[in-house]
Amino acid sequence: MQETRPFVPWDMMNDFMIEVFKKEGVPQADAEICADVLLESDRRGIESHGCNRFKPIYIDRIDAGILNPVTEFEVVKETPTTAVVDGHNGMGMVIGKKAMQMAIDKAKKYGMGMVAVRNSTHYGIAGYYVTMCTKENMIGMTGTNARPSIAPTFGVENMLGTNPITFGLPTDEEFPFVLDCATSISQRGKIEYYARAGLPTPAGMVIGRDGEAMTDSEDILLALTQGRAALAPLGGIGEELAGYKGYGYATVVEILSAALQAGSFLKMLSGVGEHGEKIPYPLGHFFLAIDTEAFVGSESFKKTAGDILRELRASQKAPGHDRIYTAGEKEYDIWQFRKDKGVPVGEAVQKELVAMRDRFGLTQFVFPFE
Repeated sequence: MQETRPFVPWDMMNDFMIEVFKKEGVPQADAEICADVLLESDRRGIESHGCNRFKPIYIDRIDAGILNPVTEFEVVKETPTTAVVDGHNGMGMVIGKKAMQMAIDKAKKYGMGMVAVRNSTHYGIAGYYVTMCTKENMIGMTGTNARPSIAPTFGVENMLGTNPITFGLPTDEEFPFVLDCATSISQRGKIEYYARAGLPTPAGMVIGRDGEAMTDSEDILLALTQGRAALAPLGGIGEELAGYKGYGYATVVEILSAALQAGSFLKMLSGVGEHGEKIPYPLGHFFLAIDTEAFVGSESFKKTAGDILRELRASQKAPGHDRIYTAGEKEYDIWQFRKDKGVPVGEAVQKELVAMRDRFGLTQFVFPFE
C-alpha cells in the first residue's frame, strides 16, 4: 500500500477538529463526537466522508446559519422498543450517535430497538453507527435520506438522495462485516473528492438532462445543485443493468427516513428556499439494533457469520486476482496501514486546515506538512 500524501497524526487532527468545532459554538462533548465520526471515515479509507468534508459540509454550513452548532435532541414519542426524535437541525453526528445508542439500549432490554429521526443534518459515515452495534454483539442497520441527487429509472431529474442503507454484523474475526453503500452508483462525496483532486468523474455515474453521461467533476457538482444533472441509481441507467434495483432501494430508504417520523423528503431536502436562499437540509435517519443474544446466542451467531465470510474468501479466484474480500476487510487493512501513521491529507485539505487554524488563532497546531 503506497501513500504519497503527508500524514497528520490522529491525535493532532482529532484535537484540531475539536478546537475548531468549539470555536464555532459546538459544546466540548458534542465536538468530540463530531471529530470521532469524521476521523472514523479516514481510519477506514472512506475519504469522501472524512476530513475532506470537515470545512465544506460542517464549518461552512454553521457559518451560513443552516446548521445549528448546539444540538437539541428532542424525543417526541417513545415506546419500549421504538422512538421518534427531532434533531432541530443540530449536528447530525451527535444526533446519530445518541439515536443509535437509544436503539442499542432498547435492544439490550427487549431484543430489538429502532429509532427514527427527523430534522437532522449530515451525519457522516453511516458505518460508524452500525459498528456501535457490532461492538455490542448486535446487528446494526441505518439509513438516511439526502439532498436530491438520484434520478429514478427512465428519468433524468434528481429526485432521491444517495440514500445509503448500511448493515453491520458481528463476527468472530478481528473486524465486523460492515456494508456501507450509497444506493447510487457513486455518492456526491466521491465526486467532491474527484473535483478536489482535479480528476474527471468516470462516465456512466452521472447523467445530464439530455440523457448523456457527464464527466467534468466541477461542472457535475454545480449541475447537481442546479438540477441539471443526476446520479444514476446503483446498477446503472435504465433496466438492462438493473438500475431499477438501486432506484427501488433508494426509495425504501427515502420512505423509512421520512414516513416513520413525519419528516421531509425528496425536493424538500434541496437546501434552497423559495427565494433562492440557503436553508437547512432537514434530513431523516433510521437506526435499528438487533441483539443476537436474543436468538441463538452471540457466540453462535458470530461463528456462523465468520464461517460464511471465510468460505467466501477461500472460494476460487478469477484469473489475475489472488484475493476475494468481504465487506469491512479492506477498511480493516487500511486501518492497519494508517493507525501508526495518521491521516493522509492532500493539498486542498492542507490549505483548509491552515486557513482554519489562522482564522481561529489556534497557533498551538503546527502541521507536519508545513
